[in-house]
Amino acid sequence: MVNTILGRKLGMTQVWDENDNVVPVTVIQAGPCTVSQVKTKATDGYDAVQIGFGGISAKHVNKPMAGHFAKAGVEPMKFLREVRVENGEEHKCGEVVTVADFSDVKSVDVIGTSKGKGFQGTVKRWNFSRGPMTHGCRNQRKPGSIGQCAYPARVRKGLHMYGHMGNERVTVKNLKLVRVDAEQNLMLVKGAVPGGKNGLVQVRMA
Repeated sequence: MVNTILGRKLGMTQVWDENDNVVPVTVIQAGPCTVSQVKTKATDGYDAVQIGFGGISAKHVNKPMAGHFAKAGVEPMKFLREVRVENGEEHKCGEVVTVADFSDVKSVDVIGTSKGKGFQGTVKRWNFSRGPMTHGCRNQRKPGSIGQCAYPARVRKGLHMYGHMGNERVTVKNLKLVRVDAEQNLMLVKGAVPGGKNGLVQVRMA
């Protein structure tokens, strides 16, 4: 069984549970995802399947990928991801993964790319404290001292400093799967998931 499905983050809303409590949820349009390649230990050394999501015009597919899809006998897809499986020989190209496969799942892990925030300082990026705001202090949002005097007389590796923030792979684990709508290919996940609207996410059975 393939335990991962690809989808798009549509946005957030709220629903009511059986006890009339308001539950904030993220709506994900997931699948259907088609298997475009099967890898086994005999051919590749490990078991995995490649699943695709999102339609794409044939004129926007280069020749190597067009041959890849033609060999698998599937329509071209925009996004491809590889998912590990227990036994690759049980799967074949053309299989479809839908949200109906997640109907009995209670919690999921959601993987996405976080929103990019550009070049940021230490206060915003690492929650550093600012300096005094009064008595003539001019060091409000500067990082301060970054090294020692004599030993080791260098800046230690991994020191939190200013730099690029966001736009990186983020995994949020054990989110409650509130509802699955098989007709509209929708999944309602409690809480927030990484990325902006229409961003690509992977939903994995926890």
